Amino acid sequence: MAVQVLPDTDPSSLHRLVDEFFISCRARGLSPATLHRGYGHPLRRVFLPWCDANGIESADQLDQRVLDRFTAHLLDEGGTLGRPLSRYSVHSYARTVSQFLKWCKEQGEDIAGKPQLPSRPRRVLDVLTRQEIDAMELAVPTERDKLIIRLLADTGMRVGELCGLCPDDIKPDGRRAYLKVRGKGAQERLVPLSPALARRIERHVRSRQRDAGSPHLFLSLRRSPGGDYEALTTSGILDLVHSAAERAGITKRVYPHLFRHSFATEALRRGMDPITTAKILGHNSLRMIERTYSHLTVRDTYDAMLSMLTSDR
Repeated sequence: MAVQVLPDTDPSSLHRLVDEFFISCRARGLSPATLHRGYGHPLRRVFLPWCDANGIESADQLDQRVLDRFTAHLLDEGGTLGRPLSRYSVHSYARTVSQFLKWCKEQGEDIAGKPQLPSRPRRVLDVLTRQEIDAMELAVPTERDKLIIRLLADTGMRVGELCGLCPDDIKPDGRRAYLKVRGKGAQERLVPLSPALARRIERHVRSRQRDAGSPHLFLSLRRSPGGDYEALTTSGILDLVHSAAERAGITKRVYPHLFRHSFATEALRRGMDPITTAKILGHNSLRMIERTYSHLTVRDTYDAMLSMLTSDR
């Protein structure tokens, strides 16, 4: 997905600046998919159309009153859908605009305002229990699907990272084994595997279709019209997870990223330190861990502390 540049001769035009911002982000290594999902809709489908409708053509017009009107518009009337947006959505859009304007200032643009981020009520994060994960694994019909459920649950990897795995990404190291995972921004990390899970992956590699049309680890169960077994896609794993939850009789909303939340929650509850947890998950800082998993209770911290103090006695 190439970064699109709109024809515009005015160097101070907001459209031109958004195009250059996207080019700068791409040059820093952000993937086209990240740009499209994380920045494309808030800037090109929400912010720029609102600016066009209100006669805002250049960066120097974006003072505090203008930006407050933009945020209030999203809260009261919504974006392209024509209805009020949730505080979570408005916060996300305003944060993206704020990142764009920060970049504009770094390029020497005269911008007097900064989007205000509406407060968000704290969400209660739902997770899967180990019993529910076991039930989902038992419910799916093939070893490929069982292995996918177990990998999501026991490594906390993102669904896109799982789709990108290749057979040679399992890395034995004596009695240990690791999985090389390609994360966001082309960053690679080694995720520890239990011996049992490592053996299951090795068996899957040996049983994998020899005439596969893709180098990836997980392939479709049926041939494509072209006659090849193609790589399993993120939408395919989404369908797999939904089906597994339904077969297991789980009524809560289950989606691939929920396994990641569940892994991190279980790791922290069992006393794994946040730095190690962040490293396994592929986070560059502890900010995401602190923000997302602040739902852990006082009892969780007590149990973790007690476990640490009594483990060597």
